[in-house]
Order: sequence, then structure tokens, then C-alpha cells
Amino acid sequence: MRILALMVVIGITLYVYSIRDRVEEFSQYGYFGAFLIMLIANATVILPAPGVAVIFAMGGLLNPWGVALAAGVGGSIGELTGYLAGYGGQAAVENTKVYNRILPWVQKYGAWVILVLSAFPNPFFDMAGIAAGIAKIPLWQFMLACWVGQTIKMTMFAFAGAYSIDWIASFYK
Repeated sequence: MRILALMVVIGITLYVYSIRDRVEEFSQYGYFGAFLIMLIANATVILPAPGVAVIFAMGGLLNPWGVALAAGVGGSIGELTGYLAGYGGQAAVENTKVYNRILPWVQKYGAWVILVLSAFPNPFFDMAGIAAGIAKIPLWQFMLACWVGQTIKMTMFAFAGAYSIDWIASFYK
């Protein structure tokens, strides 16, 4: 089962990385596009994929609350790949400095660490998801914490996009 989970994660990551240049095309689908963009962007493990910049722009075009909620749901589902990677293959990251620092926090504070780390943009969240899988945090706790954190983060970006357009326009009046 662990090998299957690891192979699924590797396959999803490679696929998402291969289409990273076309992610902006999903924005034409409105809120569902915001969901898909963040699902795809967060489904990669370690490799970067665009997403937040598109959510920023979509916040200026659509209702930022709707964009934030759709992106938060998509982002939290996308983060399942990190959780599954940890559940299925800890050997790939167990000797990294970041992992060794995050794992004790996850073991001690559980889903609270996931919520806090997912609420702010940081390059270490994949390691937190992997650590949650390794620590066997219950899936429902991981998903709930991740959804709340992702929604907070996406709200910040969607509203920043919404208000930046007004702010820029005010300079040209």
C-alpha cells in the first residue's frame, strides 16, 4: 500500500509539473477554475507550480470570498499528495533538515501545526504534509486543518488582488 501511495504521488507530481505553464487557462472557468488551479498547484510535492498569482488576479475579477473558498477547498484537496507521500514513503525526506525540524512539531501539536503552516505562504508546507502522513495524523484532522489554513491564505491573496486593482486605478485618476 505504501509503494502504491508513493507511486501515485510521484505520478501526480510529474503530471502537474508538466502542465504548469497552462494553469492560467483554468481561470476562464470562474470559481471552479480557482478550485482547479489550487488543486493542481498544491498537488505537486516539492516542485513549484503556479497558483497563488492566478488567485490574486481572479480576486480582482470575481467575488474574492468565492475565489478564496473555492481555492481553499481545491488547495486542501491538492495537499493530500504530501500527506500520502508521508504515509507511503518517509525514506525520501527523513534526513532533510526541514523535515527533522517540522516532524517533532507535528507529533506534539498535530493538526494545529498544519493549520498554521498552511495559512501562510511558505516553502515548507509540503514537508509538514509529509510529516503529518508519517505521524499518522488522522486524515480528517489533516484535511480540516489544511482547509481552514488554505482558506485563510487564499482569502488574503484574493482580497489583495481585489483591492490592488482599485489601488492602482486610484493612481491614474
